[in-house]
Amino acid sequence: MTTSEVQRVLDRAVSEGGVPGIVAEIRDGAERWFGTAGTADTATGAPRTAAERFRVGSVTKTFVATVALRLADEGRLSLDDTVEQWLPGLLHEGGGSATLRQLLGHTSGIFNYTQDQEALNRRETHTPEQLVGVAAAHPPVFAPPGTHWGYSNTNYVLAGLIIERATGGALADEITGRVAGPLGLTGTYLPNGDDPEIRGPHARHYTKLFVPGPEAPVHDATELDSSLFWAAGGMISTLGDLSAFFRALLDGQVLPADSGREMFTTTPTRDWIPNTAYGLGISSLTLPSGRRLWGMGGALFGSWTYVYGSRDGTRSVALNVNSDWTEGCWEDPIGIFDDVLHAAFRPAAHMP
Repeated sequence: MTTSEVQRVLDRAVSEGGVPGIVAEIRDGAERWFGTAGTADTATGAPRTAAERFRVGSVTKTFVATVALRLADEGRLSLDDTVEQWLPGLLHEGGGSATLRQLLGHTSGIFNYTQDQEALNRRETHTPEQLVGVAAAHPPVFAPPGTHWGYSNTNYVLAGLIIERATGGALADEITGRVAGPLGLTGTYLPNGDDPEIRGPHARHYTKLFVPGPEAPVHDATELDSSLFWAAGGMISTLGDLSAFFRALLDGQVLPADSGREMFTTTPTRDWIPNTAYGLGISSLTLPSGRRLWGMGGALFGSWTYVYGSRDGTRSVALNVNSDWTEGCWEDPIGIFDDVLHAAFRPAAHMP
């Protein structure tokens, strides 16, 4: 592999896939490569840049899981603690018996609140407790907890509430103080739910509201009330910060060995990204070559993100498109991301 192969995928993502803009960063040891195609702003034609901040969606979950594991190391909580212990009465019909480990690993069986759009549309702004209330109105997807795997954003809203109860502080401050600050991730933060802005330089975020077809209208979702996502997907970051965080996490700088083993113990996924398994806030992805990568993906209105790397952290790829649709041969941005990963991690791959 040379990075020219990756650049060709980025160019095709714009010319054939119809995305407004795409950025990628590859790190291989001490080497670093940045590639871009398309535009950050369709009105001005400004190019996308390495310094841009964007909404990272469910990549937020890796940060939240890291905070929870560090608190467990400190004895502030235990992965075996139940929802009912920390948040008494918040869940019914057995959900309260789910443990923090099951929340972080998506094996709780608790209903995913984002599947009930009718209930969510009744409010413009949501508190975490209200999001859990939407989920609590539905029976568990499976029971008892721990018997199956099922992706649920409710799990991470509950984990965020437990972190706040255990520390007495805001989740945003815990992420900054325990992860982003020590690692020097200056473009990474969890905004207040009522703050719709992206601070600092950023691309516009374009969405078709998941309506298929080239004729679907495009909306600008850059300013967004992120209270709907919070601990499940509300964070903002940059390519460089995401690369630095995942490399540090993968090579053991962030968590002690015992916590690392917890995080990287996986369960096969169902009805999620193909060829993946899920640990605690992190997933593994197996390429057609058989190589197993580690990281996370995130999708939000107008912004899709992927960050995956080798288990030792020596090589990593971070990607973002400022849209949530594709055209041509790709069903969604994940297809583009997979093509980049295949090129970047081809056997005997090297930086130019």
